[in-house]
Formats: sequence, structure tokens, C-alpha cells
Amino acid sequence: MRIIVLVKEVPDTYGDRKLDLETGLADRSASEKVLDEIGERALEVAISYAESHAGTEVVALSVGPDSVPTTLRKALAMGATSAVHVLDDALRGSDLTLTAEVLSKAIERTTFDLVIAGNLSTDGTAGVIPSMVAELLGVPHATNLGSIDISESEVRGMRTTDDGTMEIVTPLPAVVSITERMPDARFPNFKGIMAAKKKPFETVSLSDLGIDAEAPVPRSIVVAVAEKSARAAGVKIIDEGNGGQQLADFLIANKLA
Repeated sequence: MRIIVLVKEVPDTYGDRKLDLETGLADRSASEKVLDEIGERALEVAISYAESHAGTEVVALSVGPDSVPTTLRKALAMGATSAVHVLDDALRGSDLTLTAEVLSKAIERTTFDLVIAGNLSTDGTAGVIPSMVAELLGVPHATNLGSIDISESEVRGMRTTDDGTMEIVTPLPAVVSITERMPDARFPNFKGIMAAKKKPFETVSLSDLGIDAEAPVPRSIVVAVAEKSARAAGVKIIDEGNGGQQLADFLIANKLA
């Protein structure tokens, strides 16, 4: 079985998050770049299955700038069999539709039995890429799974909703996404880090995937972007016998009552 895991390089969750006010794009130099935690959990699912099922190949796939190989090497050190990096200057500022198209083309090129992704990244938090990729691939998808059981012919998982819990079953090939209910990922050990240096690592461009690099990018645009204004001091009410009236006046003035 070949399992492709979609991973993403993102700004550190605990670092600064900033937008470039000229381009409207995330300023990815504002903090350390790391492998998204939900992607690590998806890798853990795939690698754990591969460890108990001989012949399973785990491919880490990512789209992004020339800094991505560093994070992909971590995926290899964790236990992925190989890695594929889609790198092309024309992808700068790509939106969800183009990203999904690029991922689906890269998946088709690699071939797959199962695609595993996180339900949403910590930077964009769109949460639609797995479904969009499945639609483009023409395969079933099971999203937002809090547990997962993989077999040679199907995937079963549990999804928690506002109304309860439902069991999802889909035949392979398929695309699934997992939530943070899944176990934490392992830390790469020294042996894994050394082994990662010798594992297959492929870099492909849009032309390799048969995508027209001259097409307009992005397909959707940011109309305007502005820096959030500094937080002002709040209103302090000192009760000198009329605190209740002051509070009522404040709520009415701010249309909160």
C-alpha cells in the first residue's frame, strides 16, 4: 500500500503572526518555520500503520518555498519512506483552488492507495483542502476523523459532531483527514535523522505536473489589508453610588443592551 501524507510548513504556532501589508500574504519570516503539528499527527497515523504492515510506503508531500525541504526532512526522520516537494516561483500567493489542483496532480503522479491529511492547517485554518483534493482525484473522502482504522480495502473512523458521534467507512482509494484527537507524533531519533539523509527526495515543478505556470496566480485576491490598530485602554467605572447607572449608560452607548 502507498500512503501519501499531506504536510505543510507553517510559522511557529507560538511565534509572531504577521501579514505583509504590501502583498496581503503571510510574512513567513516573522517567526520560525516548522512542520505543522496536525501534519505530524497525520504522519504518525501512516507510519504506525506501515510499521505493522510490511510493504507499506509512506510518502510525505508538500507544496511551498525553498525552505520546505528542512521540514520534509523531519518527516523522513520520523519514518516516512520518501518525500516530494512541489517548488515553483509561480506558486507564490497561490490560493486554495490552485493548491488543491497542484496537490492532486502531484498525488496522481506519485500514485496512491490512501491520502491522509490534517483537517486544517494552523496558519490558514481553511479546512477544505482534503475535500477539494478528493473531488479533483475523483475518490471518496472521510474528513475530521478523531480515530482511524486502516485495512487493505477500506478506512473506518469516528467523527464527532454537535449531535453526537458517527462512524465513517470508505473504500480505498480515498482521502481522509484527521483531527487533534489523534495521538501526538513521535520525535525523530538519531537513527531516523541519519537515515533521512539517504531516503528518496524529489523536487518537482508545475511543468512536471502538467500545470500551466503562466496561468494567473492567485486565482482569488486580497482586496485590502491593514494592520490591526493598537488595543486601547478600556473604560473604568468607579462606583460612587452611581456605578449601576454608568454601566447601563455604557452598554446602551455601545448597543450592548
